Amino acid sequence: MRASTQLLTLAWRNLWRNKLRTSIMLGAVVFGLIGVVAMIGFIAGLYGNMIQNAIAWQTSQLQVHNQRYLDNPDIQDRLIDPQALLDELAALPQVAAWSERFVAEGMVASARATRGIRINGVQPAEEAAVTPIADAVIEGQWLDDQGRNPVLVSQKTADRLRLKLGSKVVLTFTDGQGDVAGAAFRVRGIFQTPSTAFDDGNLFVRKSDLTALAGLDGSHELAIRLTETDYQAIEPVLRVKQALQAASAPQNRVRDWQEIQPMLASILGQMGISNAIIIGIYVVAMGFGIINIMLMSVFERTREFGVLMAVGMQKHKVFALILLESAWLGICGGLLGVLAGLGLMQILQRTGISLGGMADGLGAFGADTLFYPVVTGQEYGLIFLTVVAASLLAALYPARQILRKRPAEAMAEKH
Repeated sequence: MRASTQLLTLAWRNLWRNKLRTSIMLGAVVFGLIGVVAMIGFIAGLYGNMIQNAIAWQTSQLQVHNQRYLDNPDIQDRLIDPQALLDELAALPQVAAWSERFVAEGMVASARATRGIRINGVQPAEEAAVTPIADAVIEGQWLDDQGRNPVLVSQKTADRLRLKLGSKVVLTFTDGQGDVAGAAFRVRGIFQTPSTAFDDGNLFVRKSDLTALAGLDGSHELAIRLTETDYQAIEPVLRVKQALQAASAPQNRVRDWQEIQPMLASILGQMGISNAIIIGIYVVAMGFGIINIMLMSVFERTREFGVLMAVGMQKHKVFALILLESAWLGICGGLLGVLAGLGLMQILQRTGISLGGMADGLGAFGADTLFYPVVTGQEYGLIFLTVVAASLLAALYPARQILRKRPAEAMAEKH
């Protein structure tokens, strides 16, 4: 135990023989780690924001459809026995809210232009409890029971059709009898979401107005929001999915958000790989730096190591001494770098990262222009351990070079 303590102390003192060189290497390690932590946090924050927005606005955590509707959307293919699903939802404590939607693919026309659109017939209170749509109204107000045929359109649709509050639009679609149905609606409100694709393709009306025009009742889609808000926690979602599928008619299919948006699921799965690549590139660059530092340090002290071996110091202790010097370098650099990165993340998690100049590009991916970087405690630990391990590996070559020499040869060399 005493010998080990002496080796640790000796390694620490040897490390600081050349304070300038050690400080420069520590500075390189620390600033490199700050960059690694910032990059990991940026990627995780951006991807996480994109996934959360997609769940909140588009997929919810679970959706239920008639299987025929998924294969080939037809206005006739509504949910089978939806009441059994609603009863099961009411009995599940993990369910926070749900919304029934009657959906029609149709056209929206103003006096200036016409475009294809997905017409979402919703019950206003239910939809506002499942999605943040009511809070995304930037002009006018969210749908309610007042007035005749109100409609909520996106800012992009309003710009393209040159609409404003109170403007009249005509919605047309194929009804339950296969005929073209249509009616005039008044713009009650204008909304804007983080996703330009969602804004481009959707508008909202009351479900009762749409079903009356279609000559049908029921719903095509049931969107479900759970009490669990962490998108990475998939187990609660799968349990509710299994319970709903068991209570539902066989013709209905319950899907979780990863099935609805497989691209988002693949992004989530690749985040660990991207982080490993970032850490790997940094570790390789840092490893070469440490090898260079240790080679210089060891070769400068070749005669000293020769003397130590000549007076009886065993080679494995010389080897351990060199490894400990490199380990101290990795521990100090890794600890300082992780603490500095943690401090930076604490600041950015309060202020956020604003990318307002890239609003159009981010909107195409459904991400906000202001998001918050995320680095988990597990990732901090992995970064630190990787740096220490890389420092030890980097010391193997210099240690091997000095141990290959006999004591007399080492003492005879001059550097």
